[in-house]
Amino acid sequence: MASIADLFKTDKAEGLSELFIAQLKDIYWAENKLTEALPEMEAAATSDELKNGIRKHLAETEGQIARLEQIFTSIGVEAEGVKCEAMAGLVEEGQDIVAETQSGTLTRDAGIIAACQKVEHYEIASYGTLTAWAKILGYEEAARLLHATLQEEEATDLKLTNLAETFINASALIEN
Repeated sequence: MASIADLFKTDKAEGLSELFIAQLKDIYWAENKLTEALPEMEAAATSDELKNGIRKHLAETEGQIARLEQIFTSIGVEAEGVKCEAMAGLVEEGQDIVAETQSGTLTRDAGIIAACQKVEHYEIASYGTLTAWAKILGYEEAARLLHATLQEEEATDLKLTNLAETFINASALIEN
């Protein structure tokens, strides 16, 4: 017969496992939504550097979706997305920035970078949490794959920062 402590521990593990799966479905939807939004951001961008960066990130995002599908398979759960309200809002905010800035300007590029970094920060928080949960739940392959994605998201954020700080922001300032 299990002790009360054992039952409590099991209930918590099941709860965390369910939360992990729910958040995995959330980020899966988010990444798929991002593959729809990134081409729009690329088309709206002015500088070749930003366009190329967004194009590369789209390819990376497609790889991250495949990685998420591997994770679902590794834990025996069907890969399906559940609407991520946060990503839906971030994508809408990015679309608003494009609509509110003048086409062909580096001011628009600065706004696109800001919108993209908000997405990256959301993804960094999500993948960091999912990695930690996968580890504690004993999903070793999932933890390894999630950590790889986390590193890619952090690298993308750094690239966006460098792009903004090396010339986009200063160039946007002198457009006025």
